[in-house]
Amino acid sequence: MITDVHVHVYPPEVISDWEKIAERETYFGALARGRVHKWADADDLLLAMDEDGVGESWICGFGFKDIGLCRLCNDYVLDAATSSGGRLRAMCTVPPMSAGAVAEIVRCADLGAIGVGEIFPDGQDWRIDDIRESWRLAAICHERGLFAMIHAAEPVGREYPGKGRAGPREAYLMASNHPELRVIMAHWGGGLFIYELMNDVRRSLKNVWYDTAATPFLYSSEIFECVGMPGVGEKILYGSDYPILRLPRFKKMLEDVSLCRDRLDALMSGNASRFLASPADR
Repeated sequence: MITDVHVHVYPPEVISDWEKIAERETYFGALARGRVHKWADADDLLLAMDEDGVGESWICGFGFKDIGLCRLCNDYVLDAATSSGGRLRAMCTVPPMSAGAVAEIVRCADLGAIGVGEIFPDGQDWRIDDIRESWRLAAICHERGLFAMIHAAEPVGREYPGKGRAGPREAYLMASNHPELRVIMAHWGGGLFIYELMNDVRRSLKNVWYDTAATPFLYSSEIFECVGMPGVGEKILYGSDYPILRLPRFKKMLEDVSLCRDRLDALMSGNASRFLASPADR
Protein backbone atom coordinates (compact mmCIF):
# COMPACT_ATOMS: atom_id res chain seq x y z
CA MET A 1 0.00 0.00 0.00
CA ILE A 2 1.25 3.49 -0.88
CA THR A 3 0.90 6.14 1.81
CA ASP A 4 1.00 9.83 0.86
CA VAL A 5 1.76 11.84 4.00
CA HIS A 6 1.45 15.35 2.54
CA VAL A 7 -1.89 16.16 0.92
CA HIS A 8 -4.03 19.31 0.86
CA VAL A 9 -7.78 19.41 0.34
CA TYR A 10 -9.99 22.46 0.53
CA PRO A 11 -13.52 23.03 1.77
CA PRO A 12 -15.97 24.28 -0.88
CA GLU A 13 -16.17 27.64 0.90
CA VAL A 14 -12.44 28.21 0.48
CA ILE A 15 -12.48 27.21 -3.19
CA SER A 16 -15.44 29.46 -4.04
CA ASP A 17 -14.29 32.46 -1.98
CA TRP A 18 -10.53 32.19 -2.44
CA GLU A 19 -10.13 35.62 -4.04
CA LYS A 20 -11.84 37.36 -1.12
CA ILE A 21 -9.81 35.31 1.36
CA ALA A 22 -6.61 36.18 -0.51
CA GLU A 23 -7.24 39.87 0.10
CA ARG A 24 -6.52 39.42 3.80
CA GLU A 25 -4.33 36.27 3.66
CA THR A 26 -1.40 37.41 1.52
CA TYR A 27 0.62 34.18 1.75
CA PHE A 28 -2.40 32.13 0.73
CA GLY A 29 -2.99 34.59 -2.10
CA ALA A 30 0.55 34.21 -3.39
CA LEU A 31 0.19 30.43 -3.56
CA ALA A 32 -3.35 30.47 -4.94
CA ARG A 33 -2.29 32.78 -7.77
CA GLY A 34 0.83 30.73 -8.53
CA ARG A 35 1.07 29.01 -11.90
CA VAL A 36 1.27 25.52 -10.37
CA HIS A 37 -1.61 25.88 -7.93
CA LYS A 38 -4.61 23.57 -8.20
CA TRP A 39 -7.80 23.11 -6.18
CA ALA A 40 -9.12 19.79 -4.91
CA ASP A 41 -11.69 18.62 -2.41
CA ALA A 42 -11.82 15.26 -0.65
CA ASP A 43 -13.83 13.64 -3.44
CA ASP A 44 -11.27 14.74 -6.01
CA LEU A 45 -8.54 13.25 -3.84
CA LEU A 46 -10.23 9.87 -3.44
CA LEU A 47 -10.70 9.66 -7.20
CA ALA A 48 -7.01 10.52 -7.75
CA MET A 49 -5.98 7.91 -5.19
CA ASP A 50 -7.97 5.27 -7.05
CA GLU A 51 -6.37 6.26 -10.35
CA ASP A 52 -2.82 6.35 -8.96
CA GLY A 53 -2.99 3.36 -6.63
CA VAL A 54 -2.54 5.30 -3.39
CA GLY A 55 -4.00 3.48 -0.41
CA GLU A 56 -3.83 6.13 2.32
CA SER A 57 -3.42 9.89 2.43
CA TRP A 58 -2.72 12.19 5.38
CA ILE A 59 -4.75 15.29 4.67
CA CYS A 60 -4.74 18.88 5.83
CA GLY A 61 -6.30 22.14 4.79
CA PHE A 62 -4.33 25.37 4.57
CA GLY A 63 -2.38 27.10 7.30
CA PHE A 64 -4.11 30.46 7.49
CA LYS A 65 -3.31 33.30 9.88
CA ASP A 66 -7.03 33.46 10.72
CA ILE A 67 -7.84 30.69 13.19
CA GLY A 68 -11.48 30.79 12.06
CA LEU A 69 -10.42 29.75 8.56
CA CYS A 70 -8.22 27.06 10.08
CA ARG A 71 -11.21 25.70 12.01
CA LEU A 72 -13.21 25.61 8.79
CA CYS A 73 -10.47 23.54 7.13
CA ASN A 74 -10.06 21.34 10.20
CA ASP A 75 -13.76 20.49 10.34
CA TYR A 76 -13.68 19.59 6.66
CA VAL A 77 -10.66 17.27 6.81
CA LEU A 78 -11.88 15.62 10.01
CA ASP A 79 -15.26 14.90 8.43
CA ALA A 80 -13.59 13.64 5.25
CA ALA A 81 -11.36 11.29 7.23
CA THR A 82 -14.27 9.95 9.25
CA SER A 83 -16.29 9.11 6.14
CA SER A 84 -13.38 7.69 4.11
CA GLY A 85 -13.33 4.18 5.54
CA GLY A 86 -9.77 4.62 6.80
CA ARG A 87 -8.28 5.85 3.53
CA LEU A 88 -7.82 9.42 4.78
CA ARG A 89 -6.21 10.50 8.05
CA ALA A 90 -6.60 14.05 9.26
CA MET A 91 -4.13 16.68 10.36
CA CYS A 92 -5.32 19.92 11.88
CA THR A 93 -3.76 23.28 11.29
CA VAL A 94 -3.55 26.37 13.48
CA PRO A 95 -1.70 29.69 13.53
CA PRO A 96 0.71 28.74 16.37
CA MET A 97 0.77 32.20 17.93
CA SER A 98 -3.02 32.49 18.09
CA ALA A 99 -4.61 32.58 21.55
CA GLY A 100 -6.93 29.75 20.52
CA ALA A 101 -4.32 27.48 18.95
CA VAL A 102 -3.91 25.04 21.84
CA ALA A 103 -7.65 24.66 22.37
CA GLU A 104 -8.15 23.97 18.66
CA ILE A 105 -5.44 21.32 18.63
CA VAL A 106 -7.04 19.61 21.65
CA ARG A 107 -10.45 19.72 19.97
CA CYS A 108 -9.11 18.17 16.78
CA ALA A 109 -7.10 15.53 18.63
CA ASP A 110 -10.27 14.46 20.43
CA LEU A 111 -11.93 14.09 17.00
CA GLY A 112 -9.18 11.90 15.61
CA ALA A 113 -6.46 14.16 14.19
CA ILE A 114 -3.06 12.45 14.03
CA GLY A 115 -0.91 15.56 13.67
CA VAL A 116 -0.72 19.32 13.34
CA GLY A 117 0.18 20.83 10.00
CA GLU A 118 1.10 21.93 7.52
CA ILE A 119 2.40 24.94 9.44
CA PHE A 120 3.76 27.78 7.28
CA PRO A 121 6.30 29.83 9.28
CA ASP A 122 6.27 32.75 6.84
CA GLY A 123 2.58 32.67 6.08
CA GLN A 124 1.55 32.44 9.73
CA ASP A 125 4.12 34.89 11.15
CA TRP A 126 5.80 32.23 13.27
CA ARG A 127 9.49 31.82 14.07
CA ILE A 128 10.28 28.13 14.26
CA ASP A 129 13.77 28.88 15.59
CA ASP A 130 12.50 30.94 18.55
CA ILE A 131 11.66 28.77 21.55
CA ARG A 132 9.46 31.54 22.94
CA GLU A 133 7.18 31.06 19.93
CA SER A 134 7.43 27.29 19.53
CA TRP A 135 7.08 25.83 23.03
CA ARG A 136 3.27 25.88 23.19
CA LEU A 137 2.89 23.96 19.94
CA ALA A 138 5.62 21.49 20.91
CA ALA A 139 4.15 20.94 24.37
CA ILE A 140 0.59 20.23 23.31
CA CYS A 141 1.69 17.96 20.45
CA HIS A 142 3.88 15.96 22.80
CA GLU A 143 1.17 15.81 25.45
CA ARG A 144 -1.48 14.56 23.00
CA GLY A 145 0.79 12.22 21.03
CA LEU A 146 0.60 14.27 17.84
CA PHE A 147 3.30 15.06 15.34
CA ALA A 148 3.88 18.43 13.72
CA MET A 149 4.41 18.97 9.99
CA ILE A 150 6.35 22.14 9.26
CA HIS A 151 7.06 23.78 5.91
CA ALA A 152 10.83 23.98 5.49
CA ALA A 153 12.42 24.72 2.13
CA GLU A 154 15.94 25.92 1.43
CA PRO A 155 15.58 29.71 0.94
CA VAL A 156 18.28 30.03 -1.74
CA GLY A 157 18.23 29.35 -5.44
CA ARG A 158 15.19 29.63 -7.69
CA GLU A 159 12.32 31.36 -5.97
CA TYR A 160 8.65 30.47 -6.25
CA PRO A 161 5.56 31.58 -4.31
CA GLY A 162 5.48 30.08 -0.85
CA LYS A 163 9.09 28.93 -0.67
CA GLY A 164 9.67 30.98 2.47
CA ARG A 165 12.71 31.73 4.62
CA ALA A 166 12.65 28.75 7.00
CA GLY A 167 15.47 26.49 5.86
CA PRO A 168 17.71 23.85 7.45
CA ARG A 169 19.21 26.17 10.09
CA GLU A 170 15.80 27.19 11.41
CA ALA A 171 14.50 23.62 11.23
CA TYR A 172 17.51 22.35 13.17
CA LEU A 173 17.02 24.93 15.92
CA MET A 174 13.35 23.99 16.19
CA ALA A 175 14.27 20.33 16.60
CA SER A 176 17.11 20.94 19.05
CA ASN A 177 14.86 23.16 21.17
CA HIS A 178 12.23 20.41 21.31
CA PRO A 179 13.94 17.01 21.00
CA GLU A 180 10.81 15.29 22.35
CA LEU A 181 8.63 16.51 19.47
CA ARG A 182 7.97 14.18 16.56
CA VAL A 183 8.11 16.40 13.52
CA ILE A 184 7.98 16.03 9.76
CA MET A 185 10.04 18.71 8.09
CA ALA A 186 8.32 19.05 4.75
CA HIS A 187 10.16 19.33 1.43
CA TRP A 188 13.16 17.30 2.65
CA GLY A 189 13.60 19.85 5.45
CA GLY A 190 15.37 22.18 3.06
CA GLY A 191 18.26 19.69 2.99
CA LEU A 192 18.50 19.31 6.77
CA PHE A 193 18.71 15.52 6.46
CA ILE A 194 22.22 15.80 4.97
CA TYR A 195 23.49 17.17 8.27
CA GLU A 196 22.46 13.95 10.01
CA LEU A 197 25.81 12.59 8.80
CA MET A 198 27.25 14.64 11.67
CA ASN A 199 26.94 12.64 14.88
CA ASP A 200 26.01 15.55 17.16
CA VAL A 201 23.37 16.77 14.73
CA ARG A 202 21.89 13.29 14.32
CA ARG A 203 21.32 13.02 18.06
CA SER A 204 19.42 16.31 18.04
CA LEU A 205 17.31 15.17 15.11
CA LYS A 206 16.28 11.81 16.56
CA ASN A 207 12.57 12.58 16.19
CA VAL A 208 12.78 14.54 12.93
CA TRP A 209 11.54 12.95 9.72
CA TYR A 210 11.33 14.37 6.21
CA ASP A 211 8.82 14.24 3.40
CA THR A 212 9.31 14.49 -0.35
CA ALA A 213 6.57 17.05 -1.04
CA ALA A 214 7.15 19.22 -4.11
CA THR A 215 10.40 17.40 -4.99
CA PRO A 216 10.12 18.02 -8.77
CA PHE A 217 10.05 21.78 -8.13
CA LEU A 218 13.10 21.74 -5.85
CA TYR A 219 15.51 18.91 -6.64
CA SER A 220 16.82 16.65 -9.37
CA SER A 221 16.04 12.92 -9.40
CA GLU A 222 19.32 12.14 -7.65
CA ILE A 223 17.83 13.36 -4.36
CA PHE A 224 16.10 9.98 -4.09
CA GLU A 225 19.47 8.25 -3.86
CA CYS A 226 19.48 9.56 -0.28
CA VAL A 227 16.76 7.05 0.56
CA GLY A 228 19.59 4.52 0.61
CA MET A 229 21.63 6.44 3.20
CA PRO A 230 21.92 4.44 6.46
CA GLY A 231 20.34 6.27 9.36
CA VAL A 232 18.59 8.74 7.06
CA GLY A 233 16.74 6.78 4.40
CA GLU A 234 14.41 5.20 6.94
CA LYS A 235 13.24 8.71 7.97
CA ILE A 236 12.13 9.86 4.52
CA LEU A 237 8.39 9.69 3.82
CA TYR A 238 6.62 9.89 0.49
CA GLY A 239 4.54 13.05 0.29
CA SER A 240 3.24 14.52 -2.95
CA ASP A 241 1.87 17.97 -2.04
CA TYR A 242 -1.33 16.99 -3.85
CA PRO A 243 -3.15 18.54 -5.68
CA ILE A 244 -0.23 20.41 -7.24
CA LEU A 245 1.58 17.09 -7.82
CA ARG A 246 0.57 13.44 -8.08
CA LEU A 247 2.27 10.06 -7.85
CA PRO A 248 3.09 9.58 -11.58
CA ARG A 249 5.42 12.60 -11.49
CA PHE A 250 7.36 11.02 -8.61
CA LYS A 251 7.43 7.58 -10.26
CA LYS A 252 9.10 9.15 -13.27
CA MET A 253 11.83 10.60 -11.05
CA LEU A 254 12.30 7.30 -9.24
CA GLU A 255 12.92 5.56 -12.55
CA ASP A 256 16.13 7.60 -12.85
CA VAL A 257 17.67 6.20 -9.65
CA SER A 258 18.53 2.74 -8.38
CA LEU A 259 16.65 1.83 -5.22
CA CYS A 260 16.30 -1.74 -4.03
CA ARG A 261 12.77 -2.99 -3.48
CA ASP A 262 13.06 -2.82 0.31
CA ARG A 263 14.14 0.83 0.22
CA LEU A 264 11.42 1.73 -2.26
CA ASP A 265 8.74 0.00 -0.19
CA ALA A 266 9.99 1.81 2.92
CA LEU A 267 9.81 5.18 1.17
CA MET A 268 6.31 4.62 -0.18
CA SER A 269 4.71 3.16 2.94
CA GLY A 270 6.88 1.38 5.48
CA ASN A 271 8.52 4.46 6.91
CA ALA A 272 5.13 6.11 7.40
CA SER A 273 3.88 3.11 9.37
CA ARG A 274 6.94 3.24 11.62
CA PHE A 275 6.58 6.97 12.08
CA LEU A 276 3.06 6.62 13.43
CA ALA A 277 4.06 3.78 15.74
CA SER A 278 4.74 4.56 19.36
CA PRO A 279 8.39 5.39 20.16
CA ALA A 280 8.77 2.06 21.95
CA ASP A 281 7.78 0.21 18.81
CA ARG A 282 10.09 2.02 16.39
